[in-house]
Amino acid sequence: MQQPITGFHLDEHDDWVAELACGHFQHVRHNPPWTVRPWVLTGEGRAGVLGRRLECKKCDAGAPADALPSPLSR
Repeated sequence: MQQPITGFHLDEHDDWVAELACGHFQHVRHNPPWTVRPWVLTGEGRAGVLGRRLECKKCDAGAPADALPSPLSR
């Protein structure tokens, strides 16, 4: 199911994670040549893709919404 990106946060490994409108999260790494997403490397790039839709496999599986990690747990 396609869901729009509503925001971003860093995970515990400092990898960018897209926050989707459905409440699920999805990693959005730039890892060429396998995954090419240079827009994830800058704040301007990430802001430019807000609203872009990503395929959410968690929605397809009926998974509950994800929860943001506590800032104290990092």
